[in-house]
Amino acid sequence: MLTRRVFSLVAVSAAVLAVTGSTGCEKKSDDLVVGAFLSLSGSDATFGEDTKEGIELAVEELNKAGGIKNKKVKVLFEDDKSLPQEASNKVRQLIDRDNVLAILGEVASSRTMSGGLIANTKKVPLVTPSSTAVEVTKDRDYVFRVCFTDDQQGDVAARFVWETLKKKKAGLFYAAQDNYSSGLAASFKEHFKKLGGEIVVDKGYQKNETNFTTYLSELKSKEPEILFVPVYYNEMVQIARQAKQAGIPGTMFLGGDGWDSHELIDGAGAELEGAYFTNHYAPDVPWPNSASFVAAYKAKYTYQGKPKEPTSLAAQGYDAAKLLFDAMKRAPEPTREAIKVALSETKDFAGATGSLTIDKNHNANKPIVVVQIKDKKFRYTAQLMSQ
Repeated sequence: MLTRRVFSLVAVSAAVLAVTGSTGCEKKSDDLVVGAFLSLSGSDATFGEDTKEGIELAVEELNKAGGIKNKKVKVLFEDDKSLPQEASNKVRQLIDRDNVLAILGEVASSRTMSGGLIANTKKVPLVTPSSTAVEVTKDRDYVFRVCFTDDQQGDVAARFVWETLKKKKAGLFYAAQDNYSSGLAASFKEHFKKLGGEIVVDKGYQKNETNFTTYLSELKSKEPEILFVPVYYNEMVQIARQAKQAGIPGTMFLGGDGWDSHELIDGAGAELEGAYFTNHYAPDVPWPNSASFVAAYKAKYTYQGKPKEPTSLAAQGYDAAKLLFDAMKRAPEPTREAIKVALSETKDFAGATGSLTIDKNHNANKPIVVVQIKDKKFRYTAQLMSQ
């Protein structure tokens, strides 16, 4: 997902330049050891926890089925505390201390870019479940993703508004200093205008703002037919509550994959009734491997005393692990280089989030889902391919 606070890597790069490449000698063990760095605490902990659950389920299923070439797979999890600098530290530890064969993570693009710089320098394959910034895989031969990019997401969101909802006038509201939010808004704007749509209002709010009343009044006064608000779930809860007070109905809103959290439903499910958002997955999406994943996940995890509905973060954690394990099976030997080559050759991988092929830039060519909030649940509405 997610390009959460994609930051200047100048300071991190200085530290990384001092890092030498690894020897390429992986640790000999009865297990095949993989690392994972995730936000298990801090501002994005819910994203990290959901992703971890998906990975754990994939590992459990793999090992029950006999592992890879008669060896079990072990995943070592590290908490980067939702901080980019910690992400690079944890990746370095997983490689230098634990000698992992490959790495899974992160969710936020800022942290994947930080950790991915280390992994790429040391020539260790890294698969991110949810980092959508275009820059994540750019010029990084060892970094792969199983999610779409922000540009693809902006294209699909714009076409859904224009072609399906038949709306011609849109407004934009986003976090101006957040690269995920502002970048996705810019992508939507570009694609919507190309289709013939009109952006009647374009407003960015500042970091740490929590009172959106003035913004919402201005947005409403411009009379958009739809408001594209590509922010994170915690911010959207506050915006939705204040929008209701301003007389803006939930059906006016469209968001991005940053909305995907149980906490959005808990905090503003009623206020966002009828709203849509683009996503990687929905629990009721009609894909062959989705139903079996949902059933297995709900059997393993609970939320508020009930079987837990998997978010796209969980599904993508599951798919990232499954994709890596598939490449490890296809690799002629259990080395980092062989796994990297196998990852780059992935075609028509059938995951819980749809069928995907890894392209020459190590990005996933796959469908994008549109989800509607209905009766305080996320419901599959449509799927589109980016053009």
